[in-house]
Amino acid sequence: MKRLILPLLGAGLLALNACSSTDSSTSDTATTGTSTEANASATTDTTGAAATSAPGDSSSAMQGGGGMAKADPSGPTAPHADDKEFMMSAAHSDQNEIQLSKMALTKDVSADAKALANKMIADHTKSTANLKPIAAKAGVTLPADMDAEHKALAPTMAKLTGKEFETKYLAQMVTDHQKTANTLAAHKTMTKNTALSGWITTTLPVVEEHLSMSHKDSDMKM
Repeated sequence: MKRLILPLLGAGLLALNACSSTDSSTSDTATTGTSTEANASATTDTTGAAATSAPGDSSSAMQGGGGMAKADPSGPTAPHADDKEFMMSAAHSDQNEIQLSKMALTKDVSADAKALANKMIADHTKSTANLKPIAAKAGVTLPADMDAEHKALAPTMAKLTGKEFETKYLAQMVTDHQKTANTLAAHKTMTKNTALSGWITTTLPVVEEHLSMSHKDSDMKM
């Protein structure tokens, strides 16, 4: 009887060890699966966060690098202590762009520069025409020529040709239109003349468009 019981007891112990080993293996597998799922989830969350932030970063970069050039009222301006001085400066500004642009059309410049010059002439001629009745009502006679600075510049510009002239012309258009845009924006906050304020509101976007176009063409030449 003792010989029969001992083998049965040994078999039972072996079966018990086997069950314990199987349970441990199953637990390890479950733990490994949970760990893998957690890592996968963390990776997905990180990737998703990166994907979400990317458009915002791209949008900010686009806003910083693009868009229309704008006036800076705190930047350099033409004289505009009162409405009369402002209107005189505005009319001079129109003549500066008209006369230099007419000169550009006589030079060997690119088609883009000629298109810009033609637009300058048309838009600044219209600007002065719209300003004249406002000035007349205020008793101001507008000048019909460039200011002293541009009169002094004209002979130097006239001696230039081809690419050299075009580069100088475009750079001057950037400088002039930034100054004009600044002056318009600055005087808009000062004038009490409703008609003049309306003229500024209509004219400023055109000047800012010219500034953007001049910047673009000038950058292409660099």
